[in-house]
Order: sequence, then C-alpha cells, then structure tokens
Amino acid sequence: SGPAVTAPRQGRGHAACRRIPCSERVNSTRKVETSELAFCTFVADSSTSAKAGGNAMDIPSDGELTEHGLRPIGHGRILVLGCGALAREILALTRKFDHIDLLCLPAIYHNHPEKIVPAVRNAVARSAGYDRIFLAYADCGTGGELARTAEELGIEMMAGPHCFAFYQGTEDFLERADQEFTSFYLTDFLVRQFDAFVWKPLGLDRHPELRDSYFGHYRTLVYQAQTDDPALVEKARDCAKRLGLGFEHRATGYGDLGAALAALAEEA
Repeated sequence: SGPAVTAPRQGRGHAACRRIPCSERVNSTRKVETSELAFCTFVADSSTSAKAGGNAMDIPSDGELTEHGLRPIGHGRILVLGCGALAREILALTRKFDHIDLLCLPAIYHNHPEKIVPAVRNAVARSAGYDRIFLAYADCGTGGELARTAEELGIEMMAGPHCFAFYQGTEDFLERADQEFTSFYLTDFLVRQFDAFVWKPLGLDRHPELRDSYFGHYRTLVYQAQTDDPALVEKARDCAKRLGLGFEHRATGYGDLGAALAALAEEA
C-alpha cells in the first residue's frame, strides 16, 4: 500500500466512479452566467504560477496542499471535492472546463483517514451553491464510511480502495493485488513529499534502525508516475533505496481519475 504502511485493502470494484444519483438537496442561491465563469488553470508540472480570472497567482506548494489543502476558485456549477495530494492532477485534467471548481482537503489526511469523513461533511455543507458535487476520493482507509456518507449526501465518488488503485485502473489493480501484496506504492505527489508522509511520520529520521520493522514484509516500491519526469523517477528510486526495497517505475498516467473527470465534464 502507500504511506499508511498497510497491505492493500481487498475488495471488488470495476467502475471509474461510484455512481450515486445527485439528489435535489442543492437549492442554488445564485445564478451563474457564462461571462462569470472563471477557473484557476494549474498544471501538474514544475510551473510556478497560473491564471485565475486573468490575474496571475502562485500555485500552492506541496507543503500548503499537505497542511491546508486548496480553497475553491472560480464560480462554476460543479465542484470536485478531493484530496490535496491529487490537486495538481485534477487541475491539469479540468483546466479546460470553466464550469468545474476544485476544493481540496489537506493531503495529510492520507495518513489520518479518520479525519476524512468529518471534513467531507463540513465541506459539502459549505458548498450549497453548486449544482453537483463530485468526490475525488476512493475509500482511502475509511472502511466504507466515506461511501455511506456520499450516498447519504447524494454525491458521487470514485470507486476502489484508494488512489493507488484508481491511478492504475481499479480493475487492473485489484486483479494484481494477490501478486503485489508486498508492494509499496508512491505517486508523483508522494515521491515529492516522501519525507513528510513516510520518513518523518514513522520516526525514521530519528530512528533509522526501525526501517526493517516497518518495511521488512515489503519487497518492491512501485512508483505510479502520473507525469514523465526523469527527476521524479530518480527521486523515487532513491526512496526505494532508503527503504531497502526493489524499484519499479510504472507509468500509469491519470488512470480512472482522468476517465471520471472527463465523463463529469461531458455530462455537465
């Protein structure tokens, strides 16, 4: 699995997203005209600024996305509510669609799944002006609670156990699960934030002798690459070396996330 240092959750799921009909729970208090639509166009590369409503602004750093997430920008009709670890990828996929806004919860909740459901409830409660809300989370360690909450709230969400599954393609990931239960997965974001999500939370910066206690049952670090970045490949290779694991570079792209967001844009 990923930085939570647990084996991949088992289960079945074959759709790009869990289709939960939107209820009539949203009574929009605003009318959005085409001329008002604006969306912050970020890219999932090393760019340092973007435009929102014609004004240049800084892209949130990985550290900001980790601790604070991302507030929604623009005045779209559809809100994607996701994990800060996916922010750059979602923005890259949706930058052409000015009717879609993005709100991200702090990425560090990846290591504290008990915080996800309460934060999602709070975010949805504060987003009553949107026609639709799409939850760019899979189960992510919530033991099914997030799916039950999404159904209760009348919103859609990604299918699968975690982002590692939907980046690879949930069906393919689950088919390989029995052969890859000794694999440890990292994405572009988690490679960049390896120390913040893995090394330091596990105390390996202070007690490196504990490494084999945590990772002795793993064999391979699988880097699921969303982008083609040789520097990230080398950083991921170094992460594997630090953990005493073999290394595999697997170019997944955006996987089911890309398909789900494309479908969302087409259905708008």
